[in-house]
Amino acid sequence: MSRPHTFIPPSGTRTHPLRTVRGDFAVLDVLPPTEPRGTALLLPGYMGSKEDFIALLEPLSHAGYRVVAVDGRGQYETEGTDRQETYGQGELALDVLAQAAELDGPVHLLGHSLGGQIARAAVLLDASPFRSLTLMSSGPAQVVEAQQLKVKMLSDALATLSMAEVWAAMRALDPPEDAAADGEGLRRRWLRHRAAQLIATGRQLVTEPDRVAELAAVPLPVHVLSGERDDTWPVELLDTMAERLGARRTRIAGAEHSPNTDRPEQTAAALVSFWDGV
Repeated sequence: MSRPHTFIPPSGTRTHPLRTVRGDFAVLDVLPPTEPRGTALLLPGYMGSKEDFIALLEPLSHAGYRVVAVDGRGQYETEGTDRQETYGQGELALDVLAQAAELDGPVHLLGHSLGGQIARAAVLLDASPFRSLTLMSSGPAQVVEAQQLKVKMLSDALATLSMAEVWAAMRALDPPEDAAADGEGLRRRWLRHRAAQLIATGRQLVTEPDRVAELAAVPLPVHVLSGERDDTWPVELLDTMAERLGARRTRIAGAEHSPNTDRPEQTAAALVSFWDGV
């Protein structure tokens, strides 16, 4: 998961429910100082939330874009159910289409990690609400075997332990360098996630098929962005995916699986360059 260093959004950010035909979704919504040049919808990854994009909000809005970062169904401050079937990828993709319908479209869609695969599913259902698609640290199919094992261990734990017990176990395994993130904010976010959402979306991560050929057939500009290292999908695999898509490819130096928090200024600059070109 991304580890934002703060859960406090920049001044001028609206925190509100985005009301859609599929329900209300908690968002961070920031407008540029002048007439928007476009609108971007940002989808977080597995175990993440809209706060993962806090460090991107100011640079993207100062570049002229309205930015809306969203908690998906069952993530952090967006309500969800305890039924795993409500978090099927098709259902989550329909949520994204409903979110886009309430914004000043067509929108630039960005998904990080799991969010990228949900974004891809939404585009494959209906690309018309979107101006572009950015897949950030999000691969062509299932995650690597080591990550599959971690997801299975987490899902097994969630089936038998409380969210608080699982959190304590995860923190005990964290390396010291992760202590720099907002630990209380991360804990608060974790406790508000729905276990059913994590189990269902974890299953998606370990079973996702390769749908690159389907996406390549959609006439939509695509950007594949990642760090220079990634332990969830090898960077070389992302390079190949970009080639198959005919997509723009960006590697952010000094970043790993979460360039949005590792190198936000460089990541924002790459996004603005892509969106401006579109």
